[in-house]
Amino acid sequence: MDGRPTIVAVTGPPATGKTTLARALAQDLGCPAVIRDEIKQGMVMNVRHHQANGDDHLNIPTLEAFFKAITVLVQAGVTLVVEAAFQDRLWRPGLEPLVEVADLRVIRCTTATSIIVERITDRARIDSHRAAHGDEALLADLAAGTYDPERFKPISIAAPTLIVDTSDGYKPGTTEIQEFLRAPHPSPGPRQDA
Repeated sequence: MDGRPTIVAVTGPPATGKTTLARALAQDLGCPAVIRDEIKQGMVMNVRHHQANGDDHLNIPTLEAFFKAITVLVQAGVTLVVEAAFQDRLWRPGLEPLVEVADLRVIRCTTATSIIVERITDRARIDSHRAAHGDEALLADLAAGTYDPERFKPISIAAPTLIVDTSDGYKPGTTEIQEFLRAPHPSPGPRQDA
């Protein structure tokens, strides 16, 4: 990671272990992590009787704050880890302008749908902050078949991409993930899935 800052975008469907991995990577790299759900949680703290649902009025302000924070940091020359469950249609418009000034690495987290359901159920029960994120509605959509993690649209920007299975630890492991992040950035070209 010489010269330009690097954006490490940790992406994937909800409950695929993105936040846990993003925090660990930021700690290992010694850089900030910008976590979309934490920004939203901070906004929810200031809204009485917030109801998380598909038409949540905080979704757009959260999206805007997320990309503004990333932009400020990258323009200041800061390498950072960014994490959200956004699909391509939201990631691409926010990231494309930044690849002019930063290198992009994408880590796409995956796991089985049964594990996703188990994780969402557990975190909705245990983590009081999750009320800001509509986990109950997501579980209902999974049960009704109106949401399918297999249809997740990954980031389509040409950038080195590593798929990490988070079902039981990380495959590839943390050493291989670190090597992927520290490898010289190739010149722009077709997307590389590892």
